[in-house]
Amino acid sequence: MGKPPQMEFSLASGNLDSAVPREFYARDTVTVARELLGCILVHRTPQGITAGRIVETEAYLQGDPACHAARRMTPRNSVMFGPPGYTYVYFTYGMHYCFNVVSAPEGVGEAVLVRALEPALGIALMQQRRGRSGLRELCSGPAKLTQAMGIVREHNRLDLTVGDLYISPRNAEAPVVTTTRIGIKEGAELPLRFYLQNNGYVSRK
Repeated sequence: MGKPPQMEFSLASGNLDSAVPREFYARDTVTVARELLGCILVHRTPQGITAGRIVETEAYLQGDPACHAARRMTPRNSVMFGPPGYTYVYFTYGMHYCFNVVSAPEGVGEAVLVRALEPALGIALMQQRRGRSGLRELCSGPAKLTQAMGIVREHNRLDLTVGDLYISPRNAEAPVVTTTRIGIKEGAELPLRFYLQNNGYVSRK
């Protein structure tokens, strides 16, 4: 793949100061996964602010064999059954973190995995954290984006409607592609992956 296109969106400073409300997350998980596309993930840290447009997501449903909450509530997945609009950050493969947002009404164990971002602010800090200079190498995958955004285990169970880690509303709509999810064995045939069409920062077309 060639060089990703220049960022075609603008970030109004007012947009970055507001978080989407809890009602946004307290809906059908597939709807949330689709409507997160174009929203801005923001993280304010002592090292600086990083932000990126969400360009790829995956929905994980309670009856879905690939969902962490498919069988029952456990200490690890209990946040998925709690109020919507909280973070679910888990460690995988012994080396990576994945960032999810809890969706659906309280009591339903579902979440949306944020798979890729288009870098927008704090790119130098992202490059430092990732040890990479190419823009597409910064956030084009769930493990990459958590490293670039400084998201770790301590960011699990945080309320996304308050605090320094939050999601701001999108300022424009774009065509969405629906396809099957990546990197799973069970439920791999389900069309629960969504990404912005023709975006150069998606993890895989």
